[in-house]
Amino acid sequence: MSLMDEPIVENPGFPSLGHPLVPGALDISHKVILYLDQVSVSFDGFKALNDLNLAIDVGELRCIIGPNGAGKTTMMDVITGKTRPDSGTVFFGQTLDLTRMSEPAIVAAGIGRKFQKPTVFEHHTVFENLELAAKCDRRVRFSLRSRLDGETLDQIDEALRIVRLTPHAHVEAGLLSHGQKQWLEIGMLLVQDPKLLLLDEPVAGMTDEETEHTAELFLSLAGRRSLVVVEHDMAFVAKLASRVTVLHEGSVLAEGRMEEVREHPRVIEVYLGR
Repeated sequence: MSLMDEPIVENPGFPSLGHPLVPGALDISHKVILYLDQVSVSFDGFKALNDLNLAIDVGELRCIIGPNGAGKTTMMDVITGKTRPDSGTVFFGQTLDLTRMSEPAIVAAGIGRKFQKPTVFEHHTVFENLELAAKCDRRVRFSLRSRLDGETLDQIDEALRIVRLTPHAHVEAGLLSHGQKQWLEIGMLLVQDPKLLLLDEPVAGMTDEETEHTAELFLSLAGRRSLVVVEHDMAFVAKLASRVTVLHEGSVLAEGRMEEVREHPRVIEVYLGR
């Protein structure tokens, strides 16, 4: 039985990982790229995450939904090293303990995050934005004046093709539509070759056509990369037809296919019914 065929479960958990703290390359031999095990985070007495358990498979496209205050942003902050958990473990693959790594080290290990509001260099062209994001010298003057090697050019060309911005490569980013800026930022992540993408409300403010293109984009990436999509647009989530995790009060309320989650009484009560 595949993960997509499993029945809905409440508060899914898994045994303590017990992995050794071995530094080095990402190990995904067990086909799971991300584990959160019993993760808790409190802010001034408020428990933003409460013994959160989550596992993301290699190449999986997972959608995370839930009401405001459910812990979605805090979860991504913990994964990316912005927030340290009070307790619990977070592993990238089998050996990389994210709770003991800096934010830059987590990015270098292969985790890319896109925030809700696109952050691009508006006075630079689309191509130059991708060039700055590519794996090369991060000094702006060096990056813009130096010649790119063939591999980096290929990465940029591929990212342009994937996010459908090839015709706009030499257009200033500030002239793009809102949706195109969102795609550009995704392209800026792709040229860094992440293994896991965290995407926060990626279709907020998009037109219907842009939303449709974004769904196609994410489906094309699934399998080659792992994606965790936090989103409130239920129609968009349904288009992705992926496994859905519902967060509530800092822990997993339910998990399963979209059609199952929609019918879950507690999910209707605390989220969809609103």
